[in-house]
Amino acid sequence: MFELFMGMRYLMAKRQQTFISIISVISVLGVMTGVMALIVVLSVMNGFRADLMSKILGVNSHILVFNYGGWLEDYKLAEKKIKKVEGVLATTPFIHSQVMLNNSGHISGAVLRGIDPERASDVIGLNTMVKQGSLASLNQDIDGSPGIIIGKELSKQIGAYPGDSVALISPQGTLTPMGRKPNTRKFIVCGIFESGMYEYDASMVYISLNEAQNFMGMGNRITGLGVKVKDPYLSDKIAIQIKEELGSPYWTKDWKIMNKSLFSALKLEKYTMFIILAMIVIVGALNIISTLVMVVMEKTRDIAILRAMGASAKSIMSIFMLQGVVIGLVGTITGLISGLGICHFLKKYKFIDLPSDVYYISTLPVKVDFWDVCIVALVTLLISFFATIYPSWYATKLNPIEAIRYE
Repeated sequence: MFELFMGMRYLMAKRQQTFISIISVISVLGVMTGVMALIVVLSVMNGFRADLMSKILGVNSHILVFNYGGWLEDYKLAEKKIKKVEGVLATTPFIHSQVMLNNSGHISGAVLRGIDPERASDVIGLNTMVKQGSLASLNQDIDGSPGIIIGKELSKQIGAYPGDSVALISPQGTLTPMGRKPNTRKFIVCGIFESGMYEYDASMVYISLNEAQNFMGMGNRITGLGVKVKDPYLSDKIAIQIKEELGSPYWTKDWKIMNKSLFSALKLEKYTMFIILAMIVIVGALNIISTLVMVVMEKTRDIAILRAMGASAKSIMSIFMLQGVVIGLVGTITGLISGLGICHFLKKYKFIDLPSDVYYISTLPVKVDFWDVCIVALVTLLISFFATIYPSWYATKLNPIEAIRYE
């Protein structure tokens, strides 16, 4: 291809003006830096989002199923209907209530979760978050008292550790001739869990489903059902299908709705960072414009000779456009390689430490998304292409007679 041959010849040739060659290198470095920064920043933000999502879904189910009446009685029939919905992997019953926890006068409010230890791990990732003890210990009596698993931060607040006895107080209580009396029962701390989210670690406690039903006086009733689906990102659509399958008075909500503001903020921040860092690519593209304009000025005589020999304006324009596209392509490829390389080292060696007392993670998380890489490469190439249009068009407007008049 004639245009490609001439474009590469001009690009690789030793120039009389070294300054133009320096600007060409700066153009490549500008594009490379922009692509590299975009890949690294977007991957780190994806890592934060994925890590945050894993912690939230480790405590909460993908979908929660409730009853407008407040309690679910014949929940086993509802479970059978839910499992018929395509995309559902597992279900588990749970009890949710507000309680108080007392350890030798150290009192704190808490969120009580009654779970089935044998089935809960199929829906939530609590078993991997239990740092001391085990989830199975909830079904075992310790010195005649049932077990309870509490959050790490809550454990520090009330000074309760594995083996300690704590009193669980329910404000609902029972009605007596003297008025409503809170239910109180003794539990033995059999485990400590750490989700990495302060709000969960400082407020949540877990007991077995049977003990929660007895403590709350609920009989065989439960608060709701937790559902795990195959694709968490389709949880909203599957929740609608579950609601249609169960009918009234059941209703559902998924993890997206429960954490809508948080993930919307992360999504907005990601788009904002993409736009800001794309400015670096635009700076590289402006360098491509200046490089091509100077090359056109330097090659004015060559352009005139080519036009005199019969080269069309389209061919002249293609020569310089290809030259600019090659600069953008080289910058994009080197930027992708360097950006992915940095992400690989950040993920493998984790040499950037974060203060765990400030952030919920100790190292910088990295997750490379294939489509993010494709979008960055495509946008960079488009910016580089559009940057070549004006200098190339300017080259076609040179008058060959005026250019070689004094040669």
